[in-house]
Amino acid sequence: MPYVNGYPEHNFAIFARDAKESLTPNATQRTTLIVAACYIVAIGILWHVPYVSVILYPFKLLTVGFHEMSHAIAGVLTCAHIHSVELDPDEGGATRMSGGIPWITLPAGYLGSSLIGAALIVCGFDTNAAKIASLAMAAFFLFTLWWARKSWITWLLILGMSGLIVLFWFVAGGVALRYFVLFIGVMSDMYVLWDVIDDTISRKVNGSDASAFAEICGCCPSQVWGVIWLIQAFAFFAAGIIIGIVAFKQSAEQQKEDASHFLPVPGSNAAMQLIPTTLSSLHFCLAATGAVLLCHW
Repeated sequence: MPYVNGYPEHNFAIFARDAKESLTPNATQRTTLIVAACYIVAIGILWHVPYVSVILYPFKLLTVGFHEMSHAIAGVLTCAHIHSVELDPDEGGATRMSGGIPWITLPAGYLGSSLIGAALIVCGFDTNAAKIASLAMAAFFLFTLWWARKSWITWLLILGMSGLIVLFWFVAGGVALRYFVLFIGVMSDMYVLWDVIDDTISRKVNGSDASAFAEICGCCPSQVWGVIWLIQAFAFFAAGIIIGIVAFKQSAEQQKEDASHFLPVPGSNAAMQLIPTTLSSLHFCLAATGAVLLCHW
């Protein structure tokens, strides 16, 4: 180990410089941050303007879906029986379950939907990550339909969102999909922040998750739990941005090149190159299916 003035030399400066470089956004990331900031401003304006707020209506329902599905997933993980998941046209929702652990399932709504929003914000920094996020949302949609299959508004919402995802997948090699995933992530986290403030801090709603949680715990009023969940939601939002900056340093050109080889847009050169492999796999599957049927007969 080298010594300086009789003391061992350490490389703290190198680590500090690396951390600074990792947290400094590049040109592509600065564009993403500017777009995210514009989303926040636009959502804040549209949220409170009468009539114009209808533009956000389907996205509000989607974030309510995230909230209710977080309750349901926490219920499944704590051995609860999920009876139904409902989305209300008035932008409300309800998850009906029996069993489970209430002190886990109740806060899971806000914390789970803010975590989902943060994960989507991270994926909004990279085109391939946005593609993976859209596939994850497709699985989320299937689970939602399973538990809310009797709700017509859920069917309309999921069909509409699925159509937008497919449409944006084709635009500019998936760049539009990246910004769409980023918007849903920002919308989900902003909805959590405003909903917690509206339900538990600015006014007390007796039927809110915080009030039910306060009754179970018995130690703090619902406003206190609302503040705690609000801080956690802010932390998730900030973590999503920081992780996105650190994890995805590719330029727009690099992302475009990578995206052309990962789940490429049908009709592109990369997709055409995958056709022979796909056809071979299809022929193998058909042959295997035919063999199984012959053996069965």
